[in-house]
Amino acid sequence: MLVVNRPYFTRVYIPIIKAFVFTCMCLFMILFPQEIFQASVRGLEAWWSTVVPALLPFFIVSELLLGLGAVHFMGILLEPIMRPLFNVPGSGAFVVAMGYTSGAPIGTLLTVELRKKNLCTRTEAQRLMAFTNNSSPLFLFGAVAVGMYHNPALGIIIAFSHYAANLFIGFLFRFWKKNESMGRSSPLKGCLIRKAFKALLEAQTADNRPLGTLLADSIKKSVQTLIIIGGFIIFFSVFIEILRLVGILKIISRILYLLFIPLKIDPEIIPSLTTGIFEITLGTKIASETSASLPMQLIATSAMLGWQGLSIHAQVASLIKDTDLSMDTFIAARLLHAVIAPFLAVLLLGPISPTVSSFLPEAGAAAVKLFGNWAFIITLASAFMIILCILTAIFSLALYILKNIMIFKFHKQ
Repeated sequence: MLVVNRPYFTRVYIPIIKAFVFTCMCLFMILFPQEIFQASVRGLEAWWSTVVPALLPFFIVSELLLGLGAVHFMGILLEPIMRPLFNVPGSGAFVVAMGYTSGAPIGTLLTVELRKKNLCTRTEAQRLMAFTNNSSPLFLFGAVAVGMYHNPALGIIIAFSHYAANLFIGFLFRFWKKNESMGRSSPLKGCLIRKAFKALLEAQTADNRPLGTLLADSIKKSVQTLIIIGGFIIFFSVFIEILRLVGILKIISRILYLLFIPLKIDPEIIPSLTTGIFEITLGTKIASETSASLPMQLIATSAMLGWQGLSIHAQVASLIKDTDLSMDTFIAARLLHAVIAPFLAVLLLGPISPTVSSFLPEAGAAAVKLFGNWAFIITLASAFMIILCILTAIFSLALYILKNIMIFKFHKQ
């Protein structure tokens, strides 16, 4: 039996394989300059027109909230909610609120900040990463439901299956290494509001940056992060185009087709799944344009949105590279999400088999009516957390200004 010397293989052959792959990429970029240029432009347009306006304001505001101590305030105040549900500290509510409204990878970005400030343990950070990286509501309702499927009502089914699956994963992961959180001191005893105010003031004192400096640092850090994200988007746009040009995408599609034969997946939907492995926007767009039945299109779309694509995976990996966090729970959660979300989409559509070739309007209408109330409840809960973030930010800023005025008067005297 042949035994592979893994350390030697990793040390010698992996770098050679990497060099070979990227050399081939450079060669194909020279051979197909027009196609590569167009792919780069597509990636740049997607980043500039969608990602930057969607994420930049949230990045800046989140950095300000961290600097002003608002997250510390919420961490104490919301501990009684977040700990029983997801076994994470109350400050995780801030990550959930931002992650479920602005989209990936802001959930990982904020989790990394909490970890660096020691507001959560490594295990708690891994749990947060597992269920706070979503597609944004703007993308699900605007880009997917309206822009691709031309049916706003489908946004309810897509969004509910997406968010409900991720919340279920968050609850599921609360049992992962649950005993590691027992040693942390709990703020449940005593007056929560008093402890929250104390934590806010201590955080502001520890940071001690003037408001102008804090704002400048927040903008600088947010822009740097977005530039890195933009680089990943353009790179994967080019990478997918190269795979298409050399026929590798067709090979992957053939392999997926053979794997999905027992599930009776429509062969027309396979190319979209192949693309969705790497990038979800292109994958969902291809799925919406196929001749497959609408239920099959939605099932594929839900699976791709749950997986999120290797492009998002690479962005997450780049954000955690300087921390003690790993990709293990994130990848496991994405695989679960890719399975649970399509299952929920099927339930929302009614008793539809993958072999059915036509959409059942009655079942869809009944599902929208039945689950519309639950979608409203989830939206209301998210809105509550967002409003709490805004009010906490205003209060923290007012307290910060008042404190500095008092210090100025004291030194003047």
